[in-house]
Amino acid sequence: MRNIDDGDAAATAELQALFPRTGKAWVVGITGSPGAGKSTLTNRLIAGYRKEGKKVGVIAVDPTSPFTGGAILGDRIRMQEHATDPGVFIRSLATRGNLGGLSRATGDCIRVMDAMGQDVIIVETVGVGQDEIDIAQMAHTTIVVVVPGMGDDIQAIKAGILEVADLFAVNKADLDGADRTVRELRQMLELRHAVRAVADHDAAHRMLNHGPPAPAAPPAQPEEWEPPILKVVAARDQGIPELLGAVEQHHLWLDATGQRLKKEEARAGMQFVSLLRERLLRNALETLAREQGRLDEVSRRIAQRAEDPYALAEEIAARLDHAS
Repeated sequence: MRNIDDGDAAATAELQALFPRTGKAWVVGITGSPGAGKSTLTNRLIAGYRKEGKKVGVIAVDPTSPFTGGAILGDRIRMQEHATDPGVFIRSLATRGNLGGLSRATGDCIRVMDAMGQDVIIVETVGVGQDEIDIAQMAHTTIVVVVPGMGDDIQAIKAGILEVADLFAVNKADLDGADRTVRELRQMLELRHAVRAVADHDAAHRMLNHGPPAPAAPPAQPEEWEPPILKVVAARDQGIPELLGAVEQHHLWLDATGQRLKKEEARAGMQFVSLLRERLLRNALETLAREQGRLDEVSRRIAQRAEDPYALAEEIAARLDHAS
């Protein structure tokens, strides 16, 4: 997978050959604030799935240093007990500066592990932030890990985690404040329902009073998934069977309601746009290098106010359009 992570163009042909063999694995995303115990929880989930006889792939996304471009990649160290298990494949990836918390190569690595025959692929992200919600489109089931006493309630609202989570795992539930954290999460979920109900009522009111006649009522929609909130103590292996059971229930719900296909379509669209963006950017930088100089040289001229970045960007874009 090194060629994929490094963006090696030679890997494209291999990915094309593997693509027809993908689409069977269940992808579970793990996200949450730094220090919430995501890696420990992932470690326990691996053990749980292996007891069920399932092959497990793990993609641990670590932050990239903005100075060296390297990453600590420490998750494999914390999962050493599975290192010799042939039914477990663990790969660490760097974010490469990706604001979504997932590197560009994550989707490709998921496909490779899928084609390898992994039954479950766990993707552990860097941690929750304003833009780190791409995992919701990458995974079939997203587990958001929170812990008592770290202000996760405020963070959840800021990062839109209520929309991301399929399951909440309150880790370190043996600490004081665990019950309060559960209550706060439940209250936020109830508030979300109330806000939606008001919005639906307002929309219907405007339609009746100001708009054209209301159309026929659409068919009844499948019941909305209510994210369960489970207390776990990953370090002691407590609550893990219940968490695995909740993931399976979500799996069954997605299949029964047809929502799994929508998740697959969203993931396919996200990965295609990412691939297209990379190709277009590569072409733009190659055109820039041929006609204006390397990016660092052009950046220097822009910083010295000798070059207009807006005009230059328009010029390069126009040349790309003309070339196509």
